Amino acid sequence: MSNRKFFIDTDTASDDAVALLMALETKDVDVLGVSIVSGNMPIVQGSINARYTIELCKKNIPVYIGADSPLVKKREHADWFHGPDGMGNMNYPLPKLEASKENFINVLKSHIQEFPYEVTLVTLGPLTNIANFISKESESFLKLKNIVIMGGAATTVGNVTPAAEYNIWCDPEAAEIVFNSGHKNISMVGWELCRGGANLTEEEMEYIYSFQTEKGDFSINCNKHALESSQNWLGDPGLGLPDPVAMAVALNPSVVIKQSKHNVKIVLDGPSRGMTIVDKLNVGENEPHIDEYWSHTNKNINVIWEIDNQAWKDTLYNTLKD
Repeated sequence: MSNRKFFIDTDTASDDAVALLMALETKDVDVLGVSIVSGNMPIVQGSINARYTIELCKKNIPVYIGADSPLVKKREHADWFHGPDGMGNMNYPLPKLEASKENFINVLKSHIQEFPYEVTLVTLGPLTNIANFISKESESFLKLKNIVIMGGAATTVGNVTPAAEYNIWCDPEAAEIVFNSGHKNISMVGWELCRGGANLTEEEMEYIYSFQTEKGDFSINCNKHALESSQNWLGDPGLGLPDPVAMAVALNPSVVIKQSKHNVKIVLDGPSRGMTIVDKLNVGENEPHIDEYWSHTNKNINVIWEIDNQAWKDTLYNTLKD
């Protein structure tokens, strides 16, 4: 059986780097390419962080530069959460691997043409790049096998605002385009799934250090700033890793305990900008259809509601041990 094929879109900061590492270190997965979007980091720093991670894994995967700003909104970054370099101020050396000068839209289209209905797209940042791809190659987009999105908050609080998760908040217009693309297999892995029991505890982080591998040490060290932010700002007990949780879902579907399809709408402006409104009761599909926004809707997104916390952590551990 041939390897699974992944393409990863990322705004590479510390948790993105761990998610990227997980895919690179999964033996039956071929990472076809990595595209960089503005989000956690400016695209130049995001590219550096992705290329450093690829080199750490002793791979030679092309990295493509994508959108350097959202479709409509002002550009914002998350250095306050991940540190100025996005990697916990670890001052890693610059990578030798250079970024590709090719247009990622052309590259992704080529991969889809070569492997129709075989490529899994995993998005770890704002959805600007993917919206741009859809605007130019909407038919090709529908020939992706599936899309796993780290983004949103399903009927719960946000992180960057009370209503919204950071990736969707950064570029809600892009998210709206992606969520309404018509693709039948889009999964939303909300940030809430990395909280509570899904956090890495101090004991679990020490367990990773006990592997005595460069990959394991890197995964915890680069997230030290994020750990402080998780505990001091978000009030979590340990280290929340939203992007690695999403990658675990993409790599190992058995991580998912509960999922279901619903209509999900994106709030574009106002105090709820970036909110992902999930029609959990499917009221928009049923009579009496009295609300203009919630009448005759369709289930556009597969919402991941619950994961097996130990299964996600085991998926992570297996990529860090050797």
